[in-house]
Amino acid sequence: MGFDFEVEGMGLYAEDLGDEAVELTQEMVRIDSSDPGAYEGEIGDFIERWLEGHAPGVFVERREVVDGRENLCAVLEGKAEHPALIFICHMDTVTLGEGWERSTPLSGEIMDGKLYGRGACDMKSGLACAMSVFAACAKKAEKLGIPGRTMKLIATVDEEDFMRGAEHAISSGWVSAEDWVLDMEPTDGKIEVAHKGRAWFELSVEGITAHASTPHKGADAIAGISEMICEIRRAIQDAPVHHELGNSTVTFGMIEGGYRPYVVPDKAKVWIDMRLVPPLTTARAEEIVRKAMEAGEEQVPGVHASYVITGNRPFIEKDESSLLLNHLCWAVEKVTDAAAVVDIFPGYTDTAVIAGVFENHNCMSYGPGSLELAHKPDEHVEVKEIYRCCAVLQSLADDILFKSIDDILIKSN
Repeated sequence: MGFDFEVEGMGLYAEDLGDEAVELTQEMVRIDSSDPGAYEGEIGDFIERWLEGHAPGVFVERREVVDGRENLCAVLEGKAEHPALIFICHMDTVTLGEGWERSTPLSGEIMDGKLYGRGACDMKSGLACAMSVFAACAKKAEKLGIPGRTMKLIATVDEEDFMRGAEHAISSGWVSAEDWVLDMEPTDGKIEVAHKGRAWFELSVEGITAHASTPHKGADAIAGISEMICEIRRAIQDAPVHHELGNSTVTFGMIEGGYRPYVVPDKAKVWIDMRLVPPLTTARAEEIVRKAMEAGEEQVPGVHASYVITGNRPFIEKDESSLLLNHLCWAVEKVTDAAAVVDIFPGYTDTAVIAGVFENHNCMSYGPGSLELAHKPDEHVEVKEIYRCCAVLQSLADDILFKSIDDILIKSN
């Protein structure tokens, strides 16, 4: 394609795969898979057709997750079923949005070495890399025979919302506690293995309405919820700081209450997003919310609070002994001729869901692009990042699938 990017020594098929992944990224960016919006139907059809034409001997299955939205799982069977090497990528993007100046959301055009469009970095370029490497492994298996272990490509729905696609992949038996699971979220060239936990609360307060000129005859629900918010904020700020994950945080993303300016409000509600680090679990965060409710009810007599937990994702800590981490570090070092950088992921990913459910530390993220560019107008990914990611993934897959099991175990130990 004429890009000034060094690919020598980057593993079997690396240059051809980079070309293919760039073109795939362009094609998929031009398919609207926004969530909410068009969703994943069209892009799921595209992926299935592409795999049928490019990945010989592979079995493809689709399963409905919600409202006709389907996960896809492609399987290249190996001699050992577990641990399988699993690439998992989400198909949905955030809404197309406004404010685009350099390009347009569905353009897929390349300017100055950057590929533009919604999902270019989050995460259609990563999905394209995974598809290209997966298909290359299928072609290699067709020539050399069954690989040493099974490889899967899973494409999920709903990652940008409730992550029901990852949850359904677990309940479908597509992933297990034994497997090595890698997603291709944009990681700025780093391997990201740890995540803050995420707890979501909806806190509601009931009060007693009254005329604003006689507030003592009512109970101000907004005043009560304000006291509770302050208590929660102070408690989270005072929580212990983790040596790698940093500090816990809390955001009060939406609040509503009252119905007229001159009436004591009898209802208030706030939506709370907590990002938690050890030792602050959701259970401990729940204690903080309860104590804040008690304090608010004491400060504003007559109000009564309740809450529901609408999201509960555990924190994930780095495990230096992770076999996938070791293999991925070797692949990065081989391709880039530099030591791999291992870091934390500021958000929550499909692999984090899997790691949290199974307590599986062989789950992590490595992909092209920068998270700072995701979800914004003029989202883009540098083309050279796609080449790098393809080369690393190909090196990793060759190492794990096509070397003997004994060699892999010796290297791991």
